[in-house]
Amino acid sequence: MGQGASQTADPAGGAPSRLGPLIVLSGPGGVGKTTLVEALIGRNSLPLRRAVTATTRSPRPGEVPGLAYHYWTHAQFREAIAHGEMLEWAEVHGVDFYGTPRSEVDGYRARGIGVILVIDVQGAGQVRLLYPGDHLSVFVNPPAFDELRHRLEGRGEPEASINRRLETARGELARADEFDKVLENADLAAATDALERLIRDEFTRRGF
Repeated sequence: MGQGASQTADPAGGAPSRLGPLIVLSGPGGVGKTTLVEALIGRNSLPLRRAVTATTRSPRPGEVPGLAYHYWTHAQFREAIAHGEMLEWAEVHGVDFYGTPRSEVDGYRARGIGVILVIDVQGAGQVRLLYPGDHLSVFVNPPAFDELRHRLEGRGEPEASINRRLETARGELARADEFDKVLENADLAAATDALERLIRDEFTRRGF
């Protein structure tokens, strides 16, 4: 991660303005990434938003379109890729597409708002290539591997889906050292505190 504050040119010709931090949060399915981010944003302690991911999977009970995810058809997703509208995307488990529309990120950062991407390890790798030195990447670890199964079972997912996600998780956990920071989500409040400190330091580094 680079050390200089990121800036963007002022369209009116004035001094460059500071970009809000880009936070890439990743980790295996079931580790609690979204819950962690929602807990942090709910504190209203920093100017932050979570980029809403687009996906081709069906909504789970209680998920609100446009808040939890943008729910697209496979055709809509492929069209967005073809038109260069996706910041990052991946085909996950060989079944569904997930990705971040560019409209969810760049405009907010230009206004000094930090944007958190809650994405998989594959997508995180794409973002590192697009924003070298201009992001903070954080990998979220479970307290134990068996805890992932417990949390996935709590979602009511089919056994075949759980086994597929756990197999993917083994490969993702092996890539934790690719990230700037690693934190353990054993206790939600403690993990939220740790993530808040990391992001506050990133705002400070950028001159906010």
